[in-house]
Amino acid sequence: MHPQLKIADAAGALSEDELRRLEIAYCSHGDTVHYTDAPKFFSGCEGSFMYDASETPFLDLQMWYSAVNFGYRNERLNAAAHRQLDSLPQVASQYLHREKVELAALIAQDAEQKFGHKGRVHFNVGGSQAIEDSLKLVRNYTNGKSLMFAFEGGYHGRTLGASSITSSYRYRRRYGHFGDRAQFIEFPYHFRGPKGMSKEEYGEYCVQKFARLFESEYNGVWDPKAGKSEYAAFYVEPIQGTGGYVIPPMNFFTGIKKVLDDHGILLVVDEIQMGVYRTGKLWSIEHFGVSPDVLVFGKAITNGLNPLSGVWAREEMINPTIFPPGSTHSTFASNPMGTAVALETLTMVGETDFGASVMAKGALFLDGLKTLQKRHAIVGEVDGLGLALRMEICKSDGFTPDKATLDWMSDEGMKGDLLVKGKKYGLVLDVGGYHKNVITLAPNLMISNEEIALAIELLDQLLTRAERR
Repeated sequence: MHPQLKIADAAGALSEDELRRLEIAYCSHGDTVHYTDAPKFFSGCEGSFMYDASETPFLDLQMWYSAVNFGYRNERLNAAAHRQLDSLPQVASQYLHREKVELAALIAQDAEQKFGHKGRVHFNVGGSQAIEDSLKLVRNYTNGKSLMFAFEGGYHGRTLGASSITSSYRYRRRYGHFGDRAQFIEFPYHFRGPKGMSKEEYGEYCVQKFARLFESEYNGVWDPKAGKSEYAAFYVEPIQGTGGYVIPPMNFFTGIKKVLDDHGILLVVDEIQMGVYRTGKLWSIEHFGVSPDVLVFGKAITNGLNPLSGVWAREEMINPTIFPPGSTHSTFASNPMGTAVALETLTMVGETDFGASVMAKGALFLDGLKTLQKRHAIVGEVDGLGLALRMEICKSDGFTPDKATLDWMSDEGMKGDLLVKGKKYGLVLDVGGYHKNVITLAPNLMISNEEIALAIELLDQLLTRAERR
């Protein structure tokens, strides 16, 4: 064995500097770690906090991109993982286990009650992989149609298929031509929309702009003589995630769904980031009064403990006669560790009015953000639904996007030198938005009121430092 690897076998034998040198030499930089020059090392976590080697607490307001909705090292969910580890931690995917069946039934029965359609669930591992599975379902059901609608600002993953329906060209640029790239439709981002329109009016404007594509065959999406569209489905995030937690008006999706239904186009809802109570409901689409044909989920359903994702689809799209065995497959799909934790997650949130708690905490947090908006000119907009919250950082005019200042604030928060009552804290923030100037806030759904107050104090300090620099 290589002598360096022998050293690494001993827990804690390598210093952080030595680990950093190894990481620079041997780890791919193709992921998102090296968006910053010196990525932070963490060694512990608990609840709403991450801890570095010096035990400095970093209040995490992004919770692994909304994957750890129920807090780091959640005792109940960790215990479920331990139980499964000691009973049936592994099983090949051609066999059944109890947790898979119960979880699928729970999700499907809940969807039938809420959306009015019987359906089935297909599991995978990551969000992008579940998006790929949904594309197979859609293309199969529509006799091979490969064109999709998606939103400007939308994000659905970075596998090849998911990249084709993600609006950012930078995720496709190096990988050749994407012949099936989606047609991207305007999303009602009211803060940066046309002036003089209310949020609801702007939502209606965007619906009508989409509907006009079907008024003539010369818009390239519709054959009025045959009554057929070239497009199979519209992929939507009810609240845009990487796009900056943009929350549309409540009337928006009912209008979009009517256009889709009138033209035989499916609605596929991506709940990977906003699902599992981030917005105070199991699925964020529940706020908007429409029923999806396909729903994709992942991330927080296992609280980040073991990868699991999945697709719910209406019965006529996914029943065994149209989507037979082997239609799609992943070795680790429906793995027992993931399904056991997910089952415990949904059992846990079903025991209380969990959504009401999230909404109350979200309202408290949003009030704090509004106070900061009044206090700091560089805060252009704040908004939120449940505990999906946004703060847009701008120039002193309160509107011009200021990516550089937010980048500086993110790095400053990672120094771990913010002081509250004589104690040092760090602050973990996530950056999103069309101009990468939005703090996308996805705190622990079990965050305490005291931790919300701490978050507002730490953000206040960061904003003050940013304005004085």
